[in-house]
Amino acid sequence: MQANLQATAGNLLAQRNPVIRGWANYHRHVVSQATVFDMDTAIGKVLWTWATRRHPKQSGRWIAEKYFRTRNGRRWTVVGTRVGTKGQPLELTLCRAGDGPLQRHSKIKGAAHPYDPQWEVYFEDRLGVKMAHALQGRRQLLYLWKQQAGLWPVCHQQITRLTGWQNHHRIWRTPGGSDTAAHRVLLHPHCHRQGHSRALDEAPPRSTSSV
Repeated sequence: MQANLQATAGNLLAQRNPVIRGWANYHRHVVSQATVFDMDTAIGKVLWTWATRRHPKQSGRWIAEKYFRTRNGRRWTVVGTRVGTKGQPLELTLCRAGDGPLQRHSKIKGAAHPYDPQWEVYFEDRLGVKMAHALQGRRQLLYLWKQQAGLWPVCHQQITRLTGWQNHHRIWRTPGGSDTAAHRVLLHPHCHRQGHSRALDEAPPRSTSSV
């Protein structure tokens, strides 16, 4: 932080928050909750050192009131402001590594074999869990994937991250098609390119609420 003594708190948070999020996302499968807590504690101490060096003549109480606030019920949250794209002031808060959920991979059962038919359902269930994690945060895609039971509606194969997927509009938006989930479907990229979705476009849309 020595190189950022002249940076405002808002600019400093804008620089550091993506780094913290990136670290948390990269290590979310392997680190413990205690490790994440220690990381957030260490970052908080470094920021306190930065603030005291930036204002060497001010008291600790003054520094705490200026930079450390209570946000969303959480005390000692580092807060800063910066100018937005339209000139308006924007408040930034320090991103914490512990804000994101940790993900744990369940071990494959020792007797499981991918080429044994009796284990087919087991591996399909594991694949479904992976796809649900891959689509988390993308509300409509996750909804469509669940509606299709994790299968392509044309070739009836499993939807996987390896094959990828394409979000298909039954009626294009240009001539007035709707952007709701009832008028969309996840398609295998190969089926989409080959025009096999034509039959789906002719079928009536699913009766469901908008997502």
